[in-house]
Amino acid sequence: MQEKQFERLGGKELITTDMRIIAATHQNLFHLIQNSQFRTDLYYRLNVFPIKIAPLRERKEDIPVLVEHFLQKGSKEMAVGRKVVEPEAMRVLTNFEWPGNIRELENTVKSLMITNVTGTITLESLPNNLLTPECLLDSTENLEEVAFEKLEQPVKNAVELNSNLLLAEVISKVERPLISLVLQQTNWNQQRTARILGINRNTLRKKIKTLGLK
Repeated sequence: MQEKQFERLGGKELITTDMRIIAATHQNLFHLIQNSQFRTDLYYRLNVFPIKIAPLRERKEDIPVLVEHFLQKGSKEMAVGRKVVEPEAMRVLTNFEWPGNIRELENTVKSLMITNVTGTITLESLPNNLLTPECLLDSTENLEEVAFEKLEQPVKNAVELNSNLLLAEVISKVERPLISLVLQQTNWNQQRTARILGINRNTLRKKIKTLGLK
């Protein structure tokens, strides 16, 4: 690397080349070096001009562009018709944390292209692990921020009235719209709704009846 010369495997001729190496990693190389899992000399030879790219969860504005790119790429590679993503589905894709970063996003888009028989990827097309309450919120909203904003006045009122039932009242008021929203988004698929909410189907059925959801 340093001399820009190499020999082919089994060859005897020394070949000179003007090469550049672009290397990428998601590992902490300093930590690996300290644990003797990465060579120090190799690190300093590669580390000429480091570029740090934030994880996908910190640059959500890139996600719609990447989704469109992967749709075009997948259409050519798999010889399938062009797909479009409806706004509600794109909102969920944008809000998801993507712990596997771009590779996970690309694989998800490819999977959606394979399993979707229509030309439109809808909210119902998305896998269950993406349909969290946080992802279903508007992209400009944060679940905790919304809760603080909506609860501020009721909490003040409860303090003034010296209420001792505030928690139960809040839970009862939040539970109904939450379950109703997930049911609507899943077209009343109770199995998917229960899975998203983290409860069993019998519990969901009881809550639907108790809360008078239709």
